[in-house]
Order: sequence, then structure tokens, then C-alpha cells
Amino acid sequence: MENLTNEKIIELKKIANDIRKSIVEMLFEAGSGHTAGALGMTDIFTLLYFGVLKHDPKNPLWIHRDRLILSNGHICPVLYATMAHAGYFPIEELKTLRKFGSRLQGHPHREFLPFMETSSGPVGEGLSQAVGMAIASKIDNKMDANNIFCITGDGELDEGQNWEAIMLASKEKLSNLIVIVDRNKIQIDGTTEKVMPLDSLKNKFESFNWFVKEIDGNNFTEINNAIYQIKNKNKDMPSVIIANTIPGKGVKEWESDYHWHGKAPNKAEAEMALKELNN
Repeated sequence: MENLTNEKIIELKKIANDIRKSIVEMLFEAGSGHTAGALGMTDIFTLLYFGVLKHDPKNPLWIHRDRLILSNGHICPVLYATMAHAGYFPIEELKTLRKFGSRLQGHPHREFLPFMETSSGPVGEGLSQAVGMAIASKIDNKMDANNIFCITGDGELDEGQNWEAIMLASKEKLSNLIVIVDRNKIQIDGTTEKVMPLDSLKNKFESFNWFVKEIDGNNFTEINNAIYQIKNKNKDMPSVIIANTIPGKGVKEWESDYHWHGKAPNKAEAEMALKELNN
């Protein structure tokens, strides 16, 4: 949307808070999973599904839908929770996360959920898949009908395959490709800058001839403005939003602590988090 009204921002904040509560509840029920990234990316997923994406929960395979590829599949609790709140499946099903026989596995599986665009497990592959989809859409002359959104973690940009995809996207001038990097600066072994320094990501993408916006990924206005600017840019090139997010956003005790990258809350921790989110 071109501009966010104050009323829409209030609505989005309420939805995002409900999604965060669902994430905490489902991870507690599962007893395992990834907390920090899911909570940190909630605002972006909320705006995408409740304000930006062309999609239809009643017709999930609608040919003119935008595609969303989740490369860092371990943060799937935020994808599942957002899609449930958007009407793709019952919210009650969220508590089956990671259970035997559940459709909601620890990484998205397209055979279980046909309205998922891809299956994702090993990080570093989603961007290549998104580039392929963007090229196919371009060949089919559907660039105005389909935008390809790809969510990546910052840690997975350590992998060389991503940079091959970044080069190809630039070569093919994929103006229908919008990548959103979750720049939360943590991964399972510590901070990204300790494990493998990535800065300056902005300079790196620009050197590959990408259109780059760097934003506060927990600010609805900044997220919306970046996407709107990308959609209306007069440049025949792929785009990336470097979204600086707070891992664990919404629960102060967990924010920016890399130990919550791959940790689920116990009962006491979940009760504390839900109390905080309910205030």
C-alpha cells in the first residue's frame, strides 16, 4: 500500500502481537524450535500478509498470487502463525507444530501444505529457488502479475550459493524479485560478525548491481515504504531490503540473545512471555 494510516498501523500492531503470542504457545507445545528469528520477523510477515502480498487464502494456488519463498525455514513458526491468522488453516492447528503426523513440521514441507511455495530445510537454497521462479515469471510475461518475495537469514549469506544466485539475478535484471534479509546479527553459534563478518551488506549488494534499501525491520512504516519504493522504482534490477530486526522482539528478556536462536521456551518462560505480550 502506498501509505499506512495510523489506524492501519494500530491494526497491524494488534495482529502482530496476536501472532507473537501464537508463536510462543506453539513453540512451548512443541518443546523445540526457533524462537528469536520468528519473533523478530513477525512485523514483516504481518505487513506482507495483511497489507502487501497479492494472495487469497480461499484460493491459495491463484495463478496471479505473489510468491513468498522462506529460505531460512527454521523460522517457520512465524510463517505458520501468520498464515493461520490470515485464514489459510485453523489457528488451533498451530499447537501441532513438530508433532508426529502434523502438517506443521520444523521446516516447511510443500507436500504437507500445498499452498507453501517450496520446502525448506538446509539454509542457503531459497534465494536460488526464488531466482528461478522470477526468471520463469519473466519468460511467461507475468512480471506485472507476480512478485517473487524471498526471505533469507543473514547467517545463511555465509554460503556461496547465495552469491551465485545474486549474480544471476543481476544478469537477468529480475525487477520482479524482492529479497528481504533478516539482519538480526545472530546465528546458532553466536553473533554473525563473530562467526563470519557480513558488513557492509549494503555495499556488497550494490556492487552486484542490486537496488538496496536498509530499514528498521520492526517499523511498519519503514517496511511499507521500502516495498512501495521498490515496486515503483524505474530501474530494471533486482531489489533487496536489509531489515535490521531485533531477534526475540516483543519479549524483552529474550531480545538480541543468540541463545534463543534455536531454543523453545519452557512453561515458566512461556508464561512470562505471554504475560508480557498481553500487557
